[in-house]
Formats: sequence, C-alpha cells, structure tokens
Amino acid sequence: MMYKAGMIKAITLILSCLLWQVQGKPLFPEQEKNPEFWNSWAQRTLVNALREELNTNYAKNLILFLGDGMGVPTVTAARILKGQLSGQYGEEVQLEMDKFPYVALSKTYNTNAQVADSAGTATAYLCGVKANEGTVGVSAAAVRGWCNTTQGNEVTSILKWAKDAGKSVGIVTTTRVMHATPSAAYAHCVDRDWYSDGEMPAEAVQQGCKDISRQLIENIPNINVIMGGGRKYMLPKNMSDVEYPSEKKYNGTRKDGRNLIQEWVNRTKYKRGHYVWNKTDLLSLNPSSVDYLLGLFEPGDLPYELERNSSTDPSLTEMVDVAIKILNKNPKGFYLLVEGGRIDHGHHEGKAKQALYEAVEMDRAIGRADLLTSTYDTMTVITADHSHVFNFGGYTRRGNSIFGLAPMLSDVDQKPFTSILYGNGPGFKLINGSRVNVSTEDYQANNYQAQAAIPLSSETHGGEDVAVFSKGPMAHLLRGVQEQNYIPHVMAYAACIGQNKDHCTSGNSSASLATTFYLPLGLLIVASWLLS
Repeated sequence: MMYKAGMIKAITLILSCLLWQVQGKPLFPEQEKNPEFWNSWAQRTLVNALREELNTNYAKNLILFLGDGMGVPTVTAARILKGQLSGQYGEEVQLEMDKFPYVALSKTYNTNAQVADSAGTATAYLCGVKANEGTVGVSAAAVRGWCNTTQGNEVTSILKWAKDAGKSVGIVTTTRVMHATPSAAYAHCVDRDWYSDGEMPAEAVQQGCKDISRQLIENIPNINVIMGGGRKYMLPKNMSDVEYPSEKKYNGTRKDGRNLIQEWVNRTKYKRGHYVWNKTDLLSLNPSSVDYLLGLFEPGDLPYELERNSSTDPSLTEMVDVAIKILNKNPKGFYLLVEGGRIDHGHHEGKAKQALYEAVEMDRAIGRADLLTSTYDTMTVITADHSHVFNFGGYTRRGNSIFGLAPMLSDVDQKPFTSILYGNGPGFKLINGSRVNVSTEDYQANNYQAQAAIPLSSETHGGEDVAVFSKGPMAHLLRGVQEQNYIPHVMAYAACIGQNKDHCTSGNSSASLATTFYLPLGLLIVASWLLS
C-alpha cells in the first residue's frame, strides 16, 4: 500500500512538472537557483533591521485594522492570492501588513471559551478586558442573555478614551455597524445579537436593556465617522428600505417606532453632518467640509468584495480613504477602527475564495491608510479577533493556484483534493457513501465550498493564536506572546490617553524623557561644575 501511494505521488509530481513546462512557466525563477540571490536578500533584510530605531514619539493618531477571522493561514493564503492576482507566483510577495516591523501573537480565548467568538474578543482588544463569549462592552461578570447582569459591569473602549481626550473617532466595517466587532467600541450589551429591540426578548426590554443600534446613537453621540451596513436595525418596523423598497426582508425592524437615522440627521445637521447610503453620495462629499458622517450602505452586511456592485457600494479602501480625510482635520488627532468583517463570513460558509478576496481588499485599505498618514505620529495595528479551521497543504508546487488542486491523489480513495480544506463546515459532502470527486466540480468558482472533514451547517472558529502587526510610535511594545486585552493598553499608552499618562507631561514621549531625565541630569552637571 505504501509502495502504491509513493508511486501515485511520484507520478503526479512528474505530470505537474511536465504541465508547467508545457505552459512555458519554470518551476521557480532562474535567479532563485543562485545562492547569492538568497544571501543578498537576507543581508539587505539584516541591514535594514540593524538600522531600525525605536519610535518613542507621541502617537497623535491610532488606527486598528481588524481582520475578522483572519488567522495566520488566512494571512499566508491572502499573500499568495495577492501575488497571483498581479501575475506573480505569489509566495514571494509582501502584503502591506508584512511590511510592519513588529509582530506579536495574541491569545484569543474568552473567559468562558477556549475557542473564542467575535464579541468577547472585541471587548478584549477594544476595552482592554477579557470577557465572556457573546457579550460586548461588559466584563466577565455579565452573563450572556441576562439583562439584569449588565448594570455595573460596563467597560469602556479605547474609542471612548480617545474621544474623551479630544480626538476625532471613527468606525468603518464591511458588516452591519452594530455587529460584534464595532459594537464593542460603543455598546454595553449582554447579547451581541440584540441589533434592535426587534431582536430582543420582551423581558430584556422591560428590564431596561437597550438594543445595540440605540446605544450607537445614544452612548457616544458624537462619533465622527460611522460607515458600514445595518440600515434596517435603525428604522421602524415594516418601514421600507430606500434601496430595496419592494423587498420586505429589508424593512425596518424596530418595535419602538424610532427612526434612528433621522434622529442622527437632526442632531448633526447644524454640525456639518452628512448621511449617505450609496457610493456616489459618499465620494461626492468634500471631506474638508464634513465633521460627522453616517454611511449605511446596505440593510444588513455589505456584499462580498467579489459580488460588490462597484457603482453603488463603496469598497473598504474607499471608505477608509474618506474616513481618514475627515478625521485627520482634528489637530489633536484621531482613533479609527477598521474591520474587514466578511473574511469571517466567507470562512463560515466554507467559501475560501470569498474570504481571501476580502482579506486582500483589507490589505489594500491598509496600503491606502499608509499613504494618508505618517509612521512618525500614527500608530497602526493590524490583528484578528480569532482564527478559523481553515488551512491549505497537499505539497502543492510553487505558484500553484491557491484555489487549485494538490498535485497528488489521495492514497486512500484515489481521488483528487483541493489544497484548501476546512476542518469542519458545509463543504462535507458524500455521494453514495464516499467523498465527492472534486475534479468534477468547479473548485475555482467564487462560491465553491471547500471540502470539510466534519459536516456542519456553518464552519467554526479556530482556537490558535493570531498575529498582531504594528508600526509607528511605541509599536515595539507589541511583541512576544500576549493576552489579547493587552492591545488597547499599548495603543492608549502610545497616544497618552486612558490610564497611562505619566510619561506624557510634555505631550511627546521623547520630549517627556528629555524633560524628566536628561534636563535634570544636565542641570546637575552644570551645578557641579559651578560649585567646583
């Protein structure tokens, strides 16, 4: 059996090599055969590393990019996809996040869950406190679904710390703006699914708990930029949607009769506030004349990047561009939370192509933010809330399509398999009691569901650590293996907001060091010289 398996592997590898030669594409670039190529590359990297100086400046601006579900395998696969979309092999290219000088690992568990959800993790990396799964903006003393455990257990986020310090603040997401990740920035809710009072149990409403949409409008009423989806949770029940007036599934869901969008418009109309619901209106704005922006581009989540109508729905990159241009006007700086939220949804559906294109688009947005800011005074952090049971393998050859087949057959059922696989999920399929032959399917299709080992209607999160990429002031403090709730404390320290302000007496950490250490030392030396 082992001999047969070895023969199958050898034959498939030979056929793979011949196919590459027929296509006129070498297995790898000619220069890579020369040891000097790798030695020179390594030496350049070493020289750059030795030149690196710690940036201890004051962080005027803070940006957190959160790839929902963007585990390390997703980062690697997205890197390959990015390269292949530009005609390269893929493995050798750099994502924008790859260029960040500091990388750490974040432990993502919730206080009551080994494998985390997006709500408890959001509370950790936004509020600095680990929490129970399914809850946002409350400590672990709050119990999911129990309204009466909310009061007294609220915790505030770095977005609020920044706003209290006079900075402009913003939220940009590809999900509904009241989804798990963005809601932890402003809400205190024992159930992440209470988007409007229409999704809340009557008992919770009677006990005085507020839905997340209402908290978006009331808790921090002066958030400068809010962009994403979620219109229907802001509108009265059965009120038709502006974009899909004939589709009842997009009607408003609020039972209290409130139109929160109109309330926001009324509140900001004399404060240079603008509400938009489509790309045209968004891109027609002059950011220099906008201080408040509410952009709700879909009744629910925004469409996947691969399915986005580019004439009506803005990309994540376009939203980030507008957001930074609005927030950047504040001389005290800004805090911006950006979520690539539908990476997670693609994985849950077993649709790896959707997930990876979402990750590549978030990387474009990171590049755009880099062009609009400076590492001198802007700390940028990129991380994920959790991973997924997603991976790719199968001894694929260099440059193999990330969505392609492994160059061998299974030595058990003698059928081909895709490089990308899930540990569980909707991709588990049997025909007559055996695994589907994927070569009979369009495994390159946008919505192809990669095969999974365990049948589930929705693929699950993964429990391994996720990466934290950082650059800018105090970015070197994000290194090693850290608890997830450490992230906002470092960002707050860099910006002199929140708890740690003792080092900020002069508004610049480097200047503060000079004031608190070097100046007294210099005076002591001068005094000693005068007395001698």
